[in-house]
Amino acid sequence: MNAEPWTDDACSLVDAFRRGERSPREEVEATLAAISASDLNAFSFVDTEHALEAADRADVSFPFGGLPVGVKELEPVAGWPETEASLVFRDRVATHTSTVIERLLGSGGAVPVGLTTASEFGGLNVSVTKLNGVTHNPWRHGRTVGGSSAGSSAAVAGGLVSLATGGDGGGSIRIPAGYTGLLGMKGTYGRIPRGPNTYFRPGTVVLGCLARSVRDAARYFDVCAGYDGRDPWSLPARPGWESRLGTNELAGRRVAVVPALAGGILEPGIEEHLRDSAAKLIAATGMVEVDLEIDVPNLAAHWMMGNMATLLADLGVRWPACANDMTDEMAIGLVLSQSMYNLTTAAVAEKQRIRANEAMARAFDEVDFVIAASNPGIAFPAEATTSIPAAGIIEWAKTNPIARQGFRGVMSGVRLAGGAFPKLPSAILDIASERFPDLVHMGALTIISNIYGNPAVSIPGGLLDGLPVGMQVLTRHHADELLFDVALATEREMPWPKVASPRAPAETSSSG
Repeated sequence: MNAEPWTDDACSLVDAFRRGERSPREEVEATLAAISASDLNAFSFVDTEHALEAADRADVSFPFGGLPVGVKELEPVAGWPETEASLVFRDRVATHTSTVIERLLGSGGAVPVGLTTASEFGGLNVSVTKLNGVTHNPWRHGRTVGGSSAGSSAAVAGGLVSLATGGDGGGSIRIPAGYTGLLGMKGTYGRIPRGPNTYFRPGTVVLGCLARSVRDAARYFDVCAGYDGRDPWSLPARPGWESRLGTNELAGRRVAVVPALAGGILEPGIEEHLRDSAAKLIAATGMVEVDLEIDVPNLAAHWMMGNMATLLADLGVRWPACANDMTDEMAIGLVLSQSMYNLTTAAVAEKQRIRANEAMARAFDEVDFVIAASNPGIAFPAEATTSIPAAGIIEWAKTNPIARQGFRGVMSGVRLAGGAFPKLPSAILDIASERFPDLVHMGALTIISNIYGNPAVSIPGGLLDGLPVGMQVLTRHHADELLFDVALATEREMPWPKVASPRAPAETSSSG
């Protein structure tokens, strides 16, 4: 029996199965043992019996034949818990399996091990919930893995499984990939279907995976991408993602380096580190760097409130009685959205969306790629419930029951006043965005590609103080294969560790 799970990429493990060097059952047994011994809190549910049975009947000729995989707990798997990482649904069991998981386990041949932890309802870029507690970064225990695909990134970077599913509605694949040194690809909107029972609003969610290598992510696209009638916004299949890797000429392509994209505020050292990594990539590929200003509005606050419509539909008659079962951030965000979001606010958001779309379209008329930071800094403390350390409106509202009740009273007043003065909520939101930065800087670097719908990838860009820094690369719609090739060039020029290499801060440098 193999004592430890595989620490190379997923494709090489499937190759080892086919050569008879390892068996799916032995790998699953090693995976289960490692999960049991881990202090990362990467899995919220493990199905030992089903995993072993699936391993015994695995067909290793399939693309991911016999590969143990983690499933983000926001994806339903029939017979497994369907909690959405919330106490509200702690007793709910899924009655169906999502299209993407059916493909991964069916035509992909993967072995499902269990559910990986996520942020509650996928609403925040942190790894703390009331249901599951805190998920830790395998590079340094006590640091975050981001969110919402928290457990998936911790499990893959932490050496528990070599592939896990993810979803990205505002950066939820790219953010944790950046914090954990993984490849996190968000394809063009609709590339991988989200059915069945697909909510559309706010029209930003894209499915994918957390991967150790470019070819792993490309193979995942081969298996899981393609149209599904239960998701009418899904795109037709484009076979050959893996086989076409490296076939696009990058020399001469134009690239703009915009570290603080969309008004994101970077922590000290991040911009310099990113520019150094970008310069190495540009030199290695023969791309041409050009100066370009991209003036896009920060849509994070409007995106957050519009997104709450889906949550409200999900909660149904449980809301607001279930508020105490929810994380404070999600409950307060829902109260805020109910009070502030009206037709006028929606109209402002739509105008800003058009402005953002036009700005991004102009940028990609000028360049093939934009390089930006994936995250404002390196991984922050794991227990933090927002990615902005400064106190803001959410922090104030949850300080104590009196403040929380006062906040709800204020928001009720805003809602009533908004009926008579419909422009009031939007004006208040503009002021609040300036006064309370936690409203607009959580995911500011990544949300723009969800709003616009273009593909974007977080590529490992070396270490700063011993923790990973993600280099985010964006391109125009439907040019996903170009991003795979940029990532492949980075992988060859600046190879990254397949799993985390924890070390003390004093022993590290800022180089990759």
